[in-house]
Amino acid sequence: MDISALQAFLAVAETGSFSRAAERIYLTQPAISKRIANLEMQVGAKLFDRIGRGIRLTEAGAALLSGARAVLKELEDVKRGIANLSGDIAGELLLATSHHIGLHRLPGPLKQFHQTYPQVSLNLQFMDSEKACQAVAKGDLELAVVTLPPAAKPPLRVEKIWDDPLDIVVSHDHPLARLKNIQTAMLLEYPAILPGPGTYTREIILSAFGSWRDRIQVGMATNYLEVLKMLAAIGLGWSALPRTIIDEGLKVVQIEKRAIRRELGIVIHEKRTLSNAGQAMIRIIRETKAA
Repeated sequence: MDISALQAFLAVAETGSFSRAAERIYLTQPAISKRIANLEMQVGAKLFDRIGRGIRLTEAGAALLSGARAVLKELEDVKRGIANLSGDIAGELLLATSHHIGLHRLPGPLKQFHQTYPQVSLNLQFMDSEKACQAVAKGDLELAVVTLPPAAKPPLRVEKIWDDPLDIVVSHDHPLARLKNIQTAMLLEYPAILPGPGTYTREIILSAFGSWRDRIQVGMATNYLEVLKMLAAIGLGWSALPRTIIDEGLKVVQIEKRAIRRELGIVIHEKRTLSNAGQAMIRIIRETKAA
C-alpha cells in the first residue's frame, strides 16, 4: 500500500474534511481526493460516505483506520531509530505539559535544553494531564511532563520526578481560618473549589478523604490551579493547592491525618523509540530532580 495514500486517508479520517486534510499535509484537495480514490481501488472498498457536506467512515474505512495508524506510527518509529544512529540532536521535539508544571517546574529545564540544543525545534503544547497521557498512549506525543496518573497502565510508562504535596487552603476571612484544631467533618459544612471531574488531581484530593469523599460539597470546579487559588483567596470556598503556589494571600488549615500528595513526572509510550532530542530532554529533567 502507498504510504502517502495512508497519510491522506488518516488526515481525512481525523479532520472529517478533504479540505482540512489537504491543509494538514500540505496538498491540494484534488491531490487528496486522488490518493483516497487510489486507496479505495487497492482495498476494493469505499472508505468514506459523503453525506451532504459531511464525511463519515464506512465500515471498511473504520476497519482500515487502526491499521493505518499502526503502520504510520511504526514507520515513524523506524525513521527515528535510524536518525538516532547519527547521534545528532536536532529536528522537532513534540512535548506536552500542564500549565502548572510549565509555569512552576519546567522553566529551568526548558531554558537549559534550548541553550544546549538550539538546533532542536521545541514544539511545546499545554494541555490537561489526562489528555496528554491519552495522546502519548495513541502515539501522537513523544513524551509528556504532567501529573502522573494514580494508577498508570500499559502502554504508558511513567517516571516520578517531583513530589508535589498539596495543602488545604482558605481565605484569611474564612470561618475555618480562625480555628486551630480542624476535623474533616468541619470541611463538609463549606463549599469546596476543586479541579474538574475526571482529572487526576481531583481524584487524588478526594481519595485522601476516604469515606468522607462523597459528602464534600463541590461548589465550583476548574482545571486551572491558578484560578482555584484566586477563587479560594477571595473566599468562595476551600481548596487543595500545591505548596509551590501558596502565598500570603491564603491561609493553610491543617486537617488531622489528611495528607494529600501528587506525583509529577515523565510519561512515555513503553514501545516507542525516543528521538535523541527526547532522550536529551529527559536527561536534563532528571538532572533537575537530582540538583
